[in-house]
Amino acid sequence: MSAIVMSGAPVAESVLDDVRARVAALGRAGKTVGLGTILVGDDPASAHYVARKHETCQRLGIASVDIRIAAGAGQEDLIAAIDQLNSDPAVDGFLVQNPVPAGYDYAEALTRVSPAKDVDGLHPVNLGYLALGEAGHPRPCTPLGIKAMLAHYEVPVEGRSVVVVGRGPTLGRPLALLLSLKEPGANAAVTVVHTGVTDWPEHTRRADIVVGAAGVPNMITPDVVAPGSCVIGGGMTWEGRKVLSDVDERCAEVAAFVTPRLGGVGVTTVAMLISNTVAAAETSLGLIL
Repeated sequence: MSAIVMSGAPVAESVLDDVRARVAALGRAGKTVGLGTILVGDDPASAHYVARKHETCQRLGIASVDIRIAAGAGQEDLIAAIDQLNSDPAVDGFLVQNPVPAGYDYAEALTRVSPAKDVDGLHPVNLGYLALGEAGHPRPCTPLGIKAMLAHYEVPVEGRSVVVVGRGPTLGRPLALLLSLKEPGANAAVTVVHTGVTDWPEHTRRADIVVGAAGVPNMITPDVVAPGSCVIGGGMTWEGRKVLSDVDERCAEVAAFVTPRLGGVGVTTVAMLISNTVAAAETSLGLIL
């Protein structure tokens, strides 16, 4: 069996085509969309991700603010930067790039972000709305990107068995909530497993869809997935300058659908972040475009 490779590029471009139209409509209403980022320290991987976000903004005519904080500056400087962007009317949404260096409290920083400007969709208020199934609030970008990929490649989700390997607050837990909602492209039977689950591969071998969300390189191997299943690498790890997926590339020999090591979920995550930013701008004007 040779799997269909689920490239994120066509999914992202579809999202960004919609974004272009919405940005243009906001422009006609006199509104320039603005995204802010806060990067603490000089982690190369984090700097790479932030640069991609600003490059995408530039392509789409979205203004961006890039705040850099030295690793040794301290939590007070981070909080001050968050307060600055919260009060800046030109910034519709922003994020604190995670992870932050040792000595910083990311949870405190996240809860300081205004929920209306939380384009990562990770503020407790917005995660609460997700748990309630309430639309109209920012949702986490990587789970949104995965849901969009499943729809684009016409992978059946409703009523199917989905196993998410990993329970982190940025991917595993919100993805499980998202795919279990009673809405189009979801309504699945979702199981979350992790290192505390005895023999977790017994769950993945029975699943229609397996999502690696643990940040452990190549942990999803061909022997732990079912023939004909869909296997998605959501977790990523940097090894020097190389990005490694949670999904072993050999899974393509067993699965019907598989994401690539490069150009998969990460591409759609950025697109969903930009879409969330535009939605925040629309909300600020009371518009639904």
